[in-house]
Amino acid sequence: MGQGVLLTSGAADIDFMVHGVFSYELFGQTIWITTTHVCVLIVMLVIIGFCIAANRAVKHATDVPGTFQNIVEMVVEMLDNMIGGVMGKFSPKFRNYIGTIFIFILLSNISGLFGLRPPTADYGVTLALGLMTFTLIHFNKFKHKKVRGVVAELCDPWPFWAPINIIGWVAVPVSLSLRLFANVLSGTVMMALIYGLLAKIAVVWPAALHVYFDLFSGAIQTYVFCMLTMTYITDACTTDE
Repeated sequence: MGQGVLLTSGAADIDFMVHGVFSYELFGQTIWITTTHVCVLIVMLVIIGFCIAANRAVKHATDVPGTFQNIVEMVVEMLDNMIGGVMGKFSPKFRNYIGTIFIFILLSNISGLFGLRPPTADYGVTLALGLMTFTLIHFNKFKHKKVRGVVAELCDPWPFWAPINIIGWVAVPVSLSLRLFANVLSGTVMMALIYGLLAKIAVVWPAALHVYFDLFSGAIQTYVFCMLTMTYITDACTTDE
């Protein structure tokens, strides 16, 4: 687990860069498995493990729920209320997607608390999330507003504004991904600098900074990303009829 996967692996070796863990040859090309891949895999395994345990808990649910069953029900209810409050009648179609990216981004953001390099501090991860949202937005825009409605929106308020509106559409995944990436990376950089430059006195008190950068800021950025995603998709699904 070296090569920068763990930010707490040693004060002298701490940095905030993405490192290659190992490589292999595929069709004559060298493919690198980086710290981001490893950390994403760890987060995915945690989510899969939680889902398997939650499924078993629901299948064997009791009238008097235990601690874990209460946690599962609380998470589901919280996500349902958040998604339903923003998306209204469209929420059933997108509940799984929003809930999945919410849990993934949140766990990725707070993984720094456990010594990992947050996957969302890599722009390759946040850009992929932004592009998935971008695809959903425009798929539903064409589905609900049809080609005529999309063209009318593109030419609003005047046809010569179309290039500006196109730039606005393209800016959506860029702004979504950069906002999440920049905020998470800044916290990663700050903590790496603290551990690297203040290694001799970085005892106990950095925990308060981890709470802010990893937990508080991570939760805020997760909420912002999902809230904007829900707003954009709801607007794409809404027609004048």
